[in-house]
Amino acid sequence: MRWPLWMVLAVIVMAAVFSSCIEDAFTTSSSDVLAFNRDTVAFDTVITLQGTATKQMVVYNHSNKQINISSIKVAGNATKGHFHLNVDGVRGDEFNNVEIRGNDSIYIFIEAYLDEMERDEPTLLEDRLIFETNGVTQTVLLTAWGQDVVRINGDTISRNTRFTAAKPYLIYDTMYVAPGATLTLDEGTTLLFHDKAAIRCAGRMLANGTAEAPITFRGDRLDRVVGETSFDIMSGQWGGVIFTPPTMGNVLKHVIMRGSSIGMHCSAYGDTINCALKLVNCVLTNSASTCLATATCYVQAIGTEFSDAAEEVAYFAGGKVMASQCTFANNYLFKVPTLPIVNVFDVEYSDGTIGKIKAFFDNCILHGLVPELNEGRLDNFDVFMRYCLFKSAGEDDTHFINCIWEGDPKFLTVRDDYFFDYRLGNESDAIGKGNPALCPAEARYDRYGNDRLAGGAVDLGAYVWIPIPEE
Repeated sequence: MRWPLWMVLAVIVMAAVFSSCIEDAFTTSSSDVLAFNRDTVAFDTVITLQGTATKQMVVYNHSNKQINISSIKVAGNATKGHFHLNVDGVRGDEFNNVEIRGNDSIYIFIEAYLDEMERDEPTLLEDRLIFETNGVTQTVLLTAWGQDVVRINGDTISRNTRFTAAKPYLIYDTMYVAPGATLTLDEGTTLLFHDKAAIRCAGRMLANGTAEAPITFRGDRLDRVVGETSFDIMSGQWGGVIFTPPTMGNVLKHVIMRGSSIGMHCSAYGDTINCALKLVNCVLTNSASTCLATATCYVQAIGTEFSDAAEEVAYFAGGKVMASQCTFANNYLFKVPTLPIVNVFDVEYSDGTIGKIKAFFDNCILHGLVPELNEGRLDNFDVFMRYCLFKSAGEDDTHFINCIWEGDPKFLTVRDDYFFDYRLGNESDAIGKGNPALCPAEARYDRYGNDRLAGGAVDLGAYVWIPIPEE
């Protein structure tokens, strides 16, 4: 007997539905357990009393049948903090009867909020995320390092004040150093800046960092952008540092400043006799505009790295500039800059007078994605480049003296890998090409503590070349 076609199709459909129902049934076997994409959800350093970025994990059901998770909750063992959950789009602290279809998965998002640790050093908090399924208990470890901070909310420093390395300072809004006041930063001090926060200094700042314990200016995002990539690569996280008249006598040693919006600015009343700003073995890097901008003041930069800015890495308008053993490099990550690496020019005052620029760049490197200097000849400017290395082609004259043209410093930087390190590679054209007579005493050691004069010849730029073993 031959069946009609419609009966055959009906049997096939019913079989498929029946099969689907079987597959959609819930497993109750204790051998059908959950799988996770990680066994630990680890937060980096977390500022206490401040929320964190969100971490995520994936929970898999590798069974062909649906699985019912009786309970998902945080154990609550962390006495100084809390971990909060979002399970498959729903926020809460505990979830019951969470279903996952066969061979499917769900996302769990975790945030942390930590109470004050009442300690200076970071403190480890641990808790566990508990899953109960078919009578089986599974756990995922939750960890976070809690860091207490000193909070500064738009404060004015009107008398001599010292910041120490005991715990970081978290700055909101703008901290103002008033005229006549001195802010001293001890070695190892860390200043964290919230979004748009800044320092405006009309008094004086003395930053006494060392090679072993540098001072850090950075944003307050201590987590990662994605994967293992740190927020250190992100510019524009906070405002900047502005030295404004009548400021004078600022000295910053071993300061690492990164991730700002406007970098460091310094201006004076046309005083080119007294030094307004002195940078020794510092790093000013990754700015959404300029790393250093000065106007009609006397500034010294010794053994300092200026790197990676959306505009110039250094901008000097009038005044006096003495740059020795410095590296000016621009391989900015988020766009190709349209301005030169260094901009130097005279400035015209409102009364029509001209503030002339007088600048010396000695034993320096200027190298990057764009031209090294602003366009035009330097015939009308008192700007002199002595024993400097350039990427561009050119030739010496009265303004460029014993320079290296079309040179390659062989920086260790790998831009495409988000790795920015402006020390010299083994085949660098900058090795041993400096003039020791142009190396000031304060540049004897680079910021890593390496002796520039140990081998007799002086390397160009901010860093002493250290041979890299061949692999």
